[in-house]
Amino acid sequence: MVRPLLLAFVLLPAGPLSARAQSGSHPHHQHHDSTQARGDSAYAAMQARGKQVMGVDQYSSVHVFDALPDGGRIELQRPEADSADVEVIREHLRDISRRFAVGDFSLPGMVHDEEVPGARTLAERRDHVHYQFRPLPKGGEVRITSHDEQALAALREFMAFQRREHHAAGRPR
Repeated sequence: MVRPLLLAFVLLPAGPLSARAQSGSHPHHQHHDSTQARGDSAYAAMQARGKQVMGVDQYSSVHVFDALPDGGRIELQRPEADSADVEVIREHLRDISRRFAVGDFSLPGMVHDEEVPGARTLAERRDHVHYQFRPLPKGGEVRITSHDEQALAALREFMAFQRREHHAAGRPR
């Protein structure tokens, strides 16, 4: 049975990013200092909820949350190819894409144990936002596009929250 994965726009406590991540590049294999992150009980609790919702170990996967001029991109990959986990990631991202398209942002809320900033507006503006899943070699991504200024502002909020909460890389726009 494949468990639904939660992303992040989940997804994603503020932590140090490398100079590369801060400069706007989005390395696929870069991750936070897991020793520091594991010591943070709120972060550890979020990671545990994320594993339950998404079906993959959050400490052994890499999130990227890019805010882009026409929307954004959520990427989730494994640092090493593992066909079972890669398929779980892909199914989760497909599910996220479908759920977000109909205004269902409950999974990021479950992972973060709170309503994620921007999610309500994205749900309300769902007819103005397009979500598309695309497989990547070690996982996948959800590409989000819109020409609606309210939706784009909400998406930037959503992505910033996810980057901060998941100690993830990504472009802030």
